[in-house]
Amino acid sequence: MAPFNTPGIVVSGFKERPESILAQGERLYIGTSTGNLHIYDLNASANPNEQSMLVETKKGLSRRAIDQLGYIKDINSLVLLSETLVTLYPLPSFSPPTPLTKAKSAFSFATYSSVADRQSSHDGTTAIPTMITQLIIGCRRKVVVYCWKDGEAQDIKEAVLPHSPRLISFLDYDNVCFAYSPTEYAVFSISKLAAVDVVLPTAPSTSMGALSGLGTYMMLSRGAKSKPNMARLSETEALVVKDNQGFVVGVDGKQTRPDAIDWPGPPDEIAYVSPYVFSILPPGTVPVPDNEGGSSSSLPSAQQTTIPAPVVQVISSISTSPVQTLSFPFPQPSSNVPANPNCSIRLLTASLVAKSPLFLVSTPVDRTIATTEGSCVWKFEMKPWGEQIDELVRKGSYADALALLNTLDTTALLDKEERRTRIRALNAVAQFRTGKYDDAINTFLDLDLNPAKVVALYPERVAGRLSVPQDEWIPLFGGPASSTPRPEDSTSANSSDASKEGSKEKLIERSPSPAGSIRVRSKTVFASLLPSAAKDDDVVSLSGRRRVKQPIDDSTRAVEVLWRYLTDRRPKVAGALATVNITSAQSHQWPTLSETSTEELFSLPNVPLSSLTPQQLIHFAQIVDTALFKSYLLYRPALLGPLCRVANWCEVSEVEEELRAREKFAELIFLYNGKKMHAKALALLQQLSEKEDDVRDKLSPTISYLQKLGSEYLDQVFKSARWVFDQDREMGLQVFMSEDVELPRFQVVEYLEKIDPQISARYIEYLIEEKREEGGMFHDRLAELYLSIAVSAKKRGDNQKRDELYAKLLHFIDTTSHYQPARLYGRLSEDLYEARAILLGRMGRHEHALELYAYKLGNFQKAEEYCKRAYHPHTETSTIFLTLLKLYLRPTTKDLPNLLPPALDLMRRQSHRLDPVETLELLPPLVSAKEVQKFLHQALRMPLYDKHVIREISKARSEQLAATLMILESRHVKVTDSRICPQCHKRLGSSVIAVHAPHGEVTHYQCREAFSRKLNSLRQS
Repeated sequence: MAPFNTPGIVVSGFKERPESILAQGERLYIGTSTGNLHIYDLNASANPNEQSMLVETKKGLSRRAIDQLGYIKDINSLVLLSETLVTLYPLPSFSPPTPLTKAKSAFSFATYSSVADRQSSHDGTTAIPTMITQLIIGCRRKVVVYCWKDGEAQDIKEAVLPHSPRLISFLDYDNVCFAYSPTEYAVFSISKLAAVDVVLPTAPSTSMGALSGLGTYMMLSRGAKSKPNMARLSETEALVVKDNQGFVVGVDGKQTRPDAIDWPGPPDEIAYVSPYVFSILPPGTVPVPDNEGGSSSSLPSAQQTTIPAPVVQVISSISTSPVQTLSFPFPQPSSNVPANPNCSIRLLTASLVAKSPLFLVSTPVDRTIATTEGSCVWKFEMKPWGEQIDELVRKGSYADALALLNTLDTTALLDKEERRTRIRALNAVAQFRTGKYDDAINTFLDLDLNPAKVVALYPERVAGRLSVPQDEWIPLFGGPASSTPRPEDSTSANSSDASKEGSKEKLIERSPSPAGSIRVRSKTVFASLLPSAAKDDDVVSLSGRRRVKQPIDDSTRAVEVLWRYLTDRRPKVAGALATVNITSAQSHQWPTLSETSTEELFSLPNVPLSSLTPQQLIHFAQIVDTALFKSYLLYRPALLGPLCRVANWCEVSEVEEELRAREKFAELIFLYNGKKMHAKALALLQQLSEKEDDVRDKLSPTISYLQKLGSEYLDQVFKSARWVFDQDREMGLQVFMSEDVELPRFQVVEYLEKIDPQISARYIEYLIEEKREEGGMFHDRLAELYLSIAVSAKKRGDNQKRDELYAKLLHFIDTTSHYQPARLYGRLSEDLYEARAILLGRMGRHEHALELYAYKLGNFQKAEEYCKRAYHPHTETSTIFLTLLKLYLRPTTKDLPNLLPPALDLMRRQSHRLDPVETLELLPPLVSAKEVQKFLHQALRMPLYDKHVIREISKARSEQLAATLMILESRHVKVTDSRICPQCHKRLGSSVIAVHAPHGEVTHYQCREAFSRKLNSLRQS
């Protein structure tokens, strides 16, 4: 990559010898060896071949050469070093000059401006920004520091040094780097007025020996007196040069970076334009480069090992490697300036903190030519940041592009974050290609990349139709289209009989890698996933087998990393879908992945999941689950079952055939079920049942599957259950006895009735007994089914079946009340007396029901039981036993047997429920009292006859109690002053007394227990 454009001529034919240059705003100041100062306007030009115009010439500013120029913005003055004295010239008048006499014997100077907050003098809390400018001058064995705050001069500081600073560069407002000599440097603290020596490593003894034989120019350069070189990199780092190496040191004088910048020879001058080190190398030191990269030369390079002219070399401070090499003369197609390679090139920068553009001076070495042609000032301008980054991306140097991008501020590149995201993705693709799968996947996760692009990096057996050949990876991730393949790639492609799938194994163009084995590894990284090619027997060896094993391990590792990516995305995508009330159980309601083109899938945005639309989230979920499913199928078949059992977004068409081929029927059925493809699942179950001999093993899977289908799949249930009923009707009924789902009951009843009314009756029995169904419609249907089945059995002559169903009918209509008796009664034939009797009773026609029991059936016990069930005191059924007795004693039909015995039995058993008067009136005259003795006894005990006896007994008892009370109340004892206690033999007096029965002995109350024991002992003796 060439970060700088080809330099252009700013000033040509400059007859004097330039010694210093300063670019300030639109002005270019050139100080000469004769003490003159030439001022040019960089925005105006009288010559089309130049980019400036001479504005003014200040002659005689100094008697000798102007060694260095600088500018102080605070006081708008030019700083000029000449004759070891620093002088300030106000602009634009240049008068009156102010010589800094305290800084005599000056060798160099440097300026630095910064903004600091100063506390307000009023309240002491308000911060006022203050411009501070510092001028530090290196003199003989001392340093002098001048300072201005908002244009006001401050006290001058001085410090004694062990050596004289030949070159000065500010790091920040307090730290300055000094160069004493080409090998001695120090870091000076302005606040402490103390310097710390920089410790540099000793160069290897062979470093200069390697430069032997480089030609005459190299020898001349080594013979010249070298000077120190350094440049400021940041507020904490500086680059110092020792021999042909550059070291980065910090404010503590120690190296901060382990890597050093290596030049082919000691550079004449260096400058720093972030992030590049701009260096000038003498002739004969730089090897002739090839035509790649950012090198350019107008000189023939045939049979030359080094460039015989001065060279400008640009080195990246990030990678410490050259990125652009320009040899003199620089190409100028439209310039009339003669190309003279025998020139010296100097930077002559006023400050080593130079910013783009840079200005170089080329002067012919031959004095005669220098006098006639003069010197030229060249302007180096950096390419726009975006162009530099794009060039690195085109070369495949993604890491360098990222490093360069990280050094830039958003103001320098407005689309920095977008570029950073894209280049990070491209760098991750390059890492993936070289086998750094974990690093690549970590980047993909961090960037929230479209999973379709990540999956596309894998072979077709994992990625399906999303798979992309390696030569299309970079364009897929937003990089430039692949250029012409390298020779080795073309040879590999021509020598391989690869198919479309095998094309993923070829290596595409990428940035150079220090490890040559990576190329071979990346070619076969998916060898185990791709169709294996046949090998000749003579090339198969033990070592060959070892080489085959490594790609299998790499492919497994690649897929394992893919699992980490997919399992990370899966719950997050599900969570994002949950926020919009979409779950994987609804996957069948959305378009499948196969209905979406790959272009549309690859165009999904690389944004956080929360920024995606529901449709985009669903595409993400489909891609993730399908890839996870296919990778499990290839490497972890045991994990397919758990994945299929949960609702997922897997694309069935992508894995269906593969599952069938591998006989993963259970997983396929679970997948069908999750996608609501029940017809396919049931067809597969029926197909698999043909391999089973046992009926239960044959039907149980289908029954279990059907039991989980809801009412929305009722037609499918009816269709698939038919073949189960054909095999075994008892097991088929289990389809509709599921505890998981509830099917429309009435439709199921009608469906089962078409197959077999008995199965339908069984189902209704299940509803009533297990599900507590109370709907009259089902109770009516069950009664009708019982009746129809019984009638059909009678017609077939199957009396056993008829009796069984008729008993069920009788029990059903007798024990439930949720049916319509009148509806069923109309369907009964005349000979079903008991059923008719029960239904008549349900309709409240008890007399007719009892007639059927007594007259048609002759079952007096059932008639009496009927009365027991119907009897309720104080209601209209309270006389039902009397009704039955009337039917016995006063029959309504003729030709009946004698019903007096059952009538008398009824009177004996139910006498308490019969009215005595009406019952006696119904008895025939010839019935003796003995036959109804029990009835009469019971009748007399009834409350109507028994209340007078109870009243007289109660009256007598009351009188007896009153007489007893009078006798007890008439008893008393007389206590006089002379009465003595029989226990203690003391007078009773007015003490509390106790009277003892039955003779009335009187004792003190406290003597009562002792006297009682005495009486008891006397009685016992």
